[in-house]
Amino acid sequence: MTDADLARFTDIEAIKRLKAQYCRYIDTKQWDRLAGLFAPGTMFEGFGSAPTGSDERAFVTGISTRMKDAVSIHHVHSPEIAFFGPDRARGIWAMMDLVELGPGVPLKEFPGARGYCGYGHYEEEYLRADGIWRFSFLRLTRLRLDPMAADHPPIRHDLLAHSPDWLDG
Repeated sequence: MTDADLARFTDIEAIKRLKAQYCRYIDTKQWDRLAGLFAPGTMFEGFGSAPTGSDERAFVTGISTRMKDAVSIHHVHSPEIAFFGPDRARGIWAMMDLVELGPGVPLKEFPGARGYCGYGHYEEEYLRADGIWRFSFLRLTRLRLDPMAADHPPIRHDLLAHSPDWLDG
């Protein structure tokens, strides 16, 4: 393995970690940490929490408002990552999300439903600045979106909570 191969492998792992943090920060409602994952001027398409063309501030505001009382589970798989220079990359991730919205949060796609289970892909762009990879563009595409019926089992609130600083030592 050459030094260039090792550097590329390290970059791929850093982008994978970035995406893992994105999913975890949304699901555990760590909005300040989520905001730190985006390069200035990051644009978004296809998200219910912010209109297409939103920047990172509008996205974080939208998702933190919509998901305030929600339970969400985001899974991403099978990343395909391509590089377009030393500090630019694109990725596609297969995704699945389960979102149970809080009381009174309307779901325009499924009136009367409590949430949804969705499947599709994230299409993303990344920039490295000061040695750190960040998102510069995110698009969410959907292949399927299934409503969560009103009689779906209720959210349990007696489960062990996450430890936000677990990896901090």
